[in-house]
Amino acid sequence: MATLAGIPILGFVLMIQLGVVSQLPLLQGKADLMLLVLIAWGLQDPVKSPWEWGILGGIMISLVTATPFYVVMISYVVVILLARVARRRIWQMPLLVMLVLTFLGTLIFHLISIFVFQISGSVLPLKESLTLVTLPSALLNLLLAFPIYTIITDLARWLHPRELEI
Repeated sequence: MATLAGIPILGFVLMIQLGVVSQLPLLQGKADLMLLVLIAWGLQDPVKSPWEWGILGGIMISLVTATPFYVVMISYVVVILLARVARRRIWQMPLLVMLVLTFLGTLIFHLISIFVFQISGSVLPLKESLTLVTLPSALLNLLLAFPIYTIITDLARWLHPRELEI
């Protein structure tokens, strides 16, 4: 059920990202709500397999952006993998892990994008790309990380209810 619930939920996240968040840039950077939702979903304890949401979110984002499909998919899968490993290793401080993974996920996504665009012939100076796009995007993502984590935690508890012990 949680996998099927991901279709409308991630669709709603995509609409909010395109309609609202993309209209609020900081320098040239914009927040990536889909990345934040996938990180938060990967950190949830009751969630057994966040990969379906990661693939679905990657497909949705790659359909509406100019970023190549494989860049989005590789970035999101790596971030979900890091979230699952961190959840097993550092389970006592999930919010701190969320903040660290938000920064790392933003950095991974942007570095892979810059690398792919430079290989394909686009002229993207690394220093300007990092200072005008990546760091402002990371700051916006860090500002939104806590509310997104809280919402996704409640959503995970709703979609994966715990059994009552008698």
